[in-house]
Amino acid sequence: MPYFDAASGLPPHPVARQAMLAALDEGWADPTRLHREGRRARLLLDAARESTAESLGCRPDEVVFAPSGTRALHTAVAGALTGRRRVGNRLLVSAVEHSAVLHAAEAHEAGGGRVYRLGVDREGRVLLEEVRDALAEEDGGAALLCLQSANHEVGTVQPLAEVASYCLDAGVPLLVDAAQTLAWQTPPAGWSLLTGSAHKWGGPAGVGLLAVRKGTRFAPTGPQDERERGWMPGAPGLPAIVAAAASLRAVRAESAGESERLRTLVDRIRTAVPQLVPDTEVVGHPRERLPHLVTFSCLYADGESLLHALDEAGFSVSSGSSCSSSTLTPSHVLRAMGVLSEGNVRVSLPPGTTGAEVDAFLAALPEAVRSVRARLDPPTGAADGAAVPDGTAVADGTAAPDGTAVADGTAAPDGAAAGAPAGLTVDALGRRCPIPVIELAKVIDRVPVGGIVTVLADDEAARLDIPAWCRMRGHRYLGSEGTTHRVAREQ
Repeated sequence: MPYFDAASGLPPHPVARQAMLAALDEGWADPTRLHREGRRARLLLDAARESTAESLGCRPDEVVFAPSGTRALHTAVAGALTGRRRVGNRLLVSAVEHSAVLHAAEAHEAGGGRVYRLGVDREGRVLLEEVRDALAEEDGGAALLCLQSANHEVGTVQPLAEVASYCLDAGVPLLVDAAQTLAWQTPPAGWSLLTGSAHKWGGPAGVGLLAVRKGTRFAPTGPQDERERGWMPGAPGLPAIVAAAASLRAVRAESAGESERLRTLVDRIRTAVPQLVPDTEVVGHPRERLPHLVTFSCLYADGESLLHALDEAGFSVSSGSSCSSSTLTPSHVLRAMGVLSEGNVRVSLPPGTTGAEVDAFLAALPEAVRSVRARLDPPTGAADGAAVPDGTAVADGTAAPDGTAVADGTAAPDGAAAGAPAGLTVDALGRRCPIPVIELAKVIDRVPVGGIVTVLADDEAARLDIPAWCRMRGHRYLGSEGTTHRVAREQ
């Protein structure tokens, strides 16, 4: 069964397995002790630190190991903000950061700090002009800027070199979440703090990295002890740390050839999906992206059902769709980008993926999408004037049986067919994605060009998916007010 969710985590690299087994025999003692077993463990820890520092492009004494990538991020944000509290309390984060950073930002706000959330374009790249302006605000007080090296949901690579230059000019440290890129390349210069997570590159779970450049003001919070510079209290999981360092070196050695090969396979998916599956939008930057990741969204499908259908077909993928989570709220990444969120699928290929596996996925995808759409009663054939099966939208100006859709009763535009309603109202209140868009699609052809369809929808995803549908279909989104969305038929 092909596993296409590498961005979430990878199975242990063979080198990680070998290194962990060896370290279990040699590195079980406390590396802070002076006896023989402690010294042996200390040598292993120092060697892992040196190897990791080489992969990061920094000094060994700038690297500490954490219990997870999340813990590394939380420690980095809190330590940098505390260290620069005399400068100011304004934290800058991109709107598409990992939830660990956004949670840290929320905690900072709850404690009285200020947070500026930097916008991104439709491809997920941070807006450089906004970064520059935010750093140069007259009130100053910028303590830290957080920016991921590449997005975990859509694969877009951020312009780190430019942002680092802006931060240097402003005297503001840059924290880079490099979890998604450490397997592929050494981070570009200019960062002040950097984090990573071993299970993203085939190391064991439970090992995070935190690097803090010399000269960066940093004051760790909470109780401290003598381990890991006092930043990560408690005994380090030495066998896992050794395995993480060894596997990072191994995957980096393989990265050049594997990156090119996987990029070719991803290009195949990016090209084929819109051809094989109608009403599909590939999201993320087409060039500045991770080599192994592609994300697309399918109209008239919900993400959770689509993931189950693909799992039944033998493919393990992921989703950022609102309907794939228990919260039923849109992915914050897709929301910030302003792209279609419904039916979202993220395919991230692990090393060793073959062309035959990708071809098998492309062969299975159309039927998986068709089966999911069929269960949701998509608008195929709904433009023939017949009533929609559930009675939620009509075009003849009368109320639907359950009262959920009625004609607006406004005058038809000049030149419109006599008796044609100038507008309809679709009541999708209380209904989750992608139902509001499906009901909109069923009735749009029943108003004349220039006519208005008003959609009542309280699902948060509607704020993304209705405008995205209009863009894909060539209609005009007139905006929203509360739970009311207005769409003008353009063609």
